[in-house]
Amino acid sequence: MTDSTDHREQRLQKLQALREEGRNPYPARFCYTHTTAQAQQVLLDGEDTEQRVVRTAGRLMAIRVMGKASFAQIQDGSGSIQLYLRQDEVGEPAYDLFRKRFDVGDFVGVEGTLFRTRTGEITIRVSSLEMLAKALRPLPEKWHGLTDVEARYRQRYLDLLVNEDVRNTFVTRSRMVSAIRRFLDERGFLEVETPVLQPIYGGAAARPFVTHHHVLDTDLYLRISDELYLKRLIIGGFDKVYEIGRDFRNEGVSTKHNPEFTQIEVYQAYADYADIMRLVEGLWHTVAQQVLGTSILSYQGHELDLTPPWHRVTMRDAILEASGVDIAAASDVETLHERMRALDLKVDIKPTWGKQVDELFSELVEPRLIQPTLVLDYPVDISPLAKKKPGSARWVERFEFFVGGLECGNAFSELNDPIDQRERFEMQHRQQTEGDDEAHPMDEDWIRALEYGMPPTGGLGFGIDRMAMLFTDNSSIREVILFPPLRSRSD
Repeated sequence: MTDSTDHREQRLQKLQALREEGRNPYPARFCYTHTTAQAQQVLLDGEDTEQRVVRTAGRLMAIRVMGKASFAQIQDGSGSIQLYLRQDEVGEPAYDLFRKRFDVGDFVGVEGTLFRTRTGEITIRVSSLEMLAKALRPLPEKWHGLTDVEARYRQRYLDLLVNEDVRNTFVTRSRMVSAIRRFLDERGFLEVETPVLQPIYGGAAARPFVTHHHVLDTDLYLRISDELYLKRLIIGGFDKVYEIGRDFRNEGVSTKHNPEFTQIEVYQAYADYADIMRLVEGLWHTVAQQVLGTSILSYQGHELDLTPPWHRVTMRDAILEASGVDIAAASDVETLHERMRALDLKVDIKPTWGKQVDELFSELVEPRLIQPTLVLDYPVDISPLAKKKPGSARWVERFEFFVGGLECGNAFSELNDPIDQRERFEMQHRQQTEGDDEAHPMDEDWIRALEYGMPPTGGLGFGIDRMAMLFTDNSSIREVILFPPLRSRSD
């Protein structure tokens, strides 16, 4: 990226010259009649453009001075359009000002009429123009000047400016979120907001960020999940609720994880995890059709079909097929470790049976789940908020869903038995005292709320960021987050 001291100094000199000439290089306003896209549409609609004056504005992206005539390109949020300036039409002082004081990157406002060039390009024949904001630093070259990944993230504003694909990624993400809201609103769900700062974090297995409220003189946690507050609303009489918001987990950064991420959580009374499976399939299928115009995603060389119903497999069967380990038969951690050693499985050793099962699944099964897949029935000891399967002490009615090899969401029939919930929390507390900093803390207020009664409920949470990765064919979560966190520069 070109950003030399000489170039900046030259622009500062032009800025000073504008001011000495009595021109304001940063006026407060410009009244326009058309965006660049609307100006183009005037001609496309066949209006009498010789009589139609348009006023539009944007950033100069290219300038070609050819003696007493010049071409330029301006860009705004809707698109871009070509400008044509002739000295005998704008006047010699204005034309001279354009040649001497205007640079690529400056914001300009123009007025003129539309025509097509000999090559057919829609162009504004400029009758007047004015400086709206003088840029003091030159823009990066379109194809070569902003390719360093870290530079793109640190200066996302330039990345958006020169890389159209990046702009399209975030337009798609925004439309995706709007389509999710429409889908749920049309089905009677109520969008709500719950606390980001919480006295007790919960709803997931994660290490929290902690902060301190000075007036209350108490530690608070940035939420790792919205779950327990949303379920309090089910107890309070709302039957269908959802929240789209930021959650925070004090964990590592990778292509799949970011410590600050956007999640949607959905809760429906009188539903179970089978109902939520159908909800997930319908939501993803509908959003893809509305945003992309198709239910087929092209992701990292794979064609992914979101058409319901999706493939379903139990966690037990998925691990058995991938590894040869029957987790139901290897029912304690020592037996499970023995079976892993016998099969020479290269998987990290975990201290508990449930965590070892989860590790087996994550390493050996998850990367294989390319087509949309619902994985059903998880161990109870890694699912402290899910309802047990009828007649089973070991498994819960929980599913996670996977698309393109990515874990996209988690759902279950919600545990609404306060006695069972206390026992689960006590088990988690023991794990926490043994050094598991991701174990769920005891939450007496949540148990108190449950004791007032919660109806059978199905719940769902999934990451907006990972959905955006799939919808925009990006392999890194940082490509779908406008301003991802970065290490501080050493210089």
